[in-house]
Amino acid sequence: QISTDATNLTKALEGSSKTQGDWGEMILERILELSGLEKGREYLVQEFLRDSDGTILKNEDGSKMQPDVVVSYPDDRKVIIDSKVSLVAYKRFSVAESKEEQEAALKEHVGSIKRHIDGLSKRNYPDFTQSLDFVMLFVPIEPAFMVAMHHDPELWSYAYTRRVLLISPTNLIAALKLVADLWKREYQNRHAIEIADTGGALYDKFVGFVDALG
Repeated sequence: QISTDATNLTKALEGSSKTQGDWGEMILERILELSGLEKGREYLVQEFLRDSDGTILKNEDGSKMQPDVVVSYPDDRKVIIDSKVSLVAYKRFSVAESKEEQEAALKEHVGSIKRHIDGLSKRNYPDFTQSLDFVMLFVPIEPAFMVAMHHDPELWSYAYTRRVLLISPTNLIAALKLVADLWKREYQNRHAIEIADTGGALYDKFVGFVDALG
């Protein structure tokens, strides 16, 4: 599996921006599938945001609101995840032969992530849906995430002040496991309530039956 993923990553690095984007979304979906959450129930992929009447919501610029993923919490809150891949500059950084080339590519890599942060922030997703007061910006390559954070320690704060959380595969796995555990507890509570209600109804019927005999 690691060998296959490495091959796919190499192809993505050498491909077009669309190929890179599709690869990033594939990684995001794979993590979601392995999280214990169920597609179509606890999370939705590439769904348009709609109002209570079912009308597709549009941003101030008239564009339709279609995040990559919407994850639901038991309290009817949601968190929106968008996958953004900045591979071009990161590829140059990975293959650079001199320190100067590395520094230039790394600066461009961080700049690219900041542009994605700004673009995602301007969509104002939290203002259009019952979501948490931030969106997650998923960087699917752990080393690309780590090297950017190391190069610019203020990058996380830069995103957070714009209501964006930068998140890597490792961070996302942990966050989704927490959500899955919340849902597990929610379903257990619902089942307990259903059992209690059923037991109460049976008791009432039994009391009625006894009263009828008397």
